[in-house]
Amino acid sequence: MSATAMPASPRLATWFHVHLVSDSTGETLNTLLKATAARFETAKPLEHVASLVRSHVQLDKVLARIEQAPGLVMYTIVDAGMRRRLEVKCAELQVPAISVLDPLLNAFADYLGLEQTMRAGGQYELDEDYFRRIAAIDYTLAHDDGQMTWDLESAEVVLVGVSRTSKTPTCMYLANRGIKAANVPLVPTSDPPPELPGLRKPLVVGLTASPDRLSSIRASRMTNLAATQDVESYTEQSAVRAEVQKAKRYFASNQWPVIDVTRRSVEETAAKILTLLSARRGGAE
Repeated sequence: MSATAMPASPRLATWFHVHLVSDSTGETLNTLLKATAARFETAKPLEHVASLVRSHVQLDKVLARIEQAPGLVMYTIVDAGMRRRLEVKCAELQVPAISVLDPLLNAFADYLGLEQTMRAGGQYELDEDYFRRIAAIDYTLAHDDGQMTWDLESAEVVLVGVSRTSKTPTCMYLANRGIKAANVPLVPTSDPPPELPGLRKPLVVGLTASPDRLSSIRASRMTNLAATQDVESYTEQSAVRAEVQKAKRYFASNQWPVIDVTRRSVEETAAKILTLLSARRGGAE
């Protein structure tokens, strides 16, 4: 037998059915499924989504699908009778039925000493929070990519960075959380907007990334756009490296916090910004 180590054989994916049953939009279930499945490298869920399930007729169809393709069931159902039917059917089929919010709801109820509001989709009511999110989205769209820099003082967060540092998607994520976010690109051929250093109300955050990573992303973008002009200055590694270093010096001169997005998802970057914003507001209080 050869002493040479044999290459490890690739692990086969484990496919499984998972039913997401909700009397609301199902976004909570979808998020929790993705977060949980990510912990199991070879697990590949086959999703069956049933949202806005609010009648027994709708539930009948869901139960039929679960019977046809048995698998793990994750649910958020408020109605006690419908919950009971779902749980009984899952017990008959010997598949897990998980009410994903129950542990949190019970903990809140015990801690607060309050009754739960038994209302499906309560988080999507047209209340003050909803209209704040809509206003934040409108603001962010109007202040994207360096637009309306004269109005940046009204922002809650301003992101500054060179091209392709995820400024726009991060701003949109924050806007969906009700945060008025603007972003300003740093362009090598132009000076930064003069309004930036004087901002006092917004949290200004510099976004940076590895020059190698930026160069690769930019080159891919140019290929997709079939661009032919100024490609070298936009994608060449030495030029990108100089651009990134210049941006870092600018951030430091203004004493702004800096986030390296090279290995961060948009969600992780936004979470860091929300932490900085919370700390800033706490210090102001």
